[in-house]
Amino acid sequence: MAEEWIYGFHAVEAALNAGEVERLWLAQERANDVRLQGIRHLADKRGIVLEIEPAQALARRCRSEQHQGVLARALPASPRDWQAFAAQLPADALLLMLDGVTDPHNLGACLRSAEAAGVNAVLLPKDNACAITATVRKAAAGAASRVPVFFLTNLARSLADLQKRNFWVAGLAGESEQSVYAADLRGPLVVVLGSEEKGMRRLIREYCDYLLRIPMQGQIESLNVSVATAIVLFEARRQRYNRVQ
Repeated sequence: MAEEWIYGFHAVEAALNAGEVERLWLAQERANDVRLQGIRHLADKRGIVLEIEPAQALARRCRSEQHQGVLARALPASPRDWQAFAAQLPADALLLMLDGVTDPHNLGACLRSAEAAGVNAVLLPKDNACAITATVRKAAAGAASRVPVFFLTNLARSLADLQKRNFWVAGLAGESEQSVYAADLRGPLVVVLGSEEKGMRRLIREYCDYLLRIPMQGQIESLNVSVATAIVLFEARRQRYNRVQ
């Protein structure tokens, strides 16, 4: 099994707090950086081996210059039981499904927005999509360790199962006539967005209870998937917040 690296201050700190780190390296040039003292404290508290090496040595290990002076080797990930998790979801759960997002920066930004919007879980396909890589973790600024992520074999079947649990499924499609701001996004909901180039696959679209669009002005025809994700999720959060006032 290939080693999984985690780098960047926020990503490593979150991974340490989540118990995902096996070993840790700090760049010699930043070993006394005040910002990294919290990292050293967490590593010591958890009994994790910490080594000091030149920054270039860290870059060679993870094949990236973007490590910010801190690098961790992840523990082997334990498989998550989606069915058991789904059975414990609250009545008004908000889920995000990404059907084939392949760019790690986009996926990381989506995870960051998902955590900030209070999403209960993010659902991804096992195949033909980006995995949780070091780049994803860094772009997510720690959210990859804090929001539950599940890789599912069959997204369509998972949507059908969720619909049986009284979830509504809302897909984002630019050609839809219904605005995201006119839709009721409260209650148990799965928000579905497709890949950067092709959008949702036909079968996934067929499982959507309704399709929504983000109203736009100007000549831009579409938004980056991570931007669209943030807009829809925070509209759902706004509606839920207003309901409890």
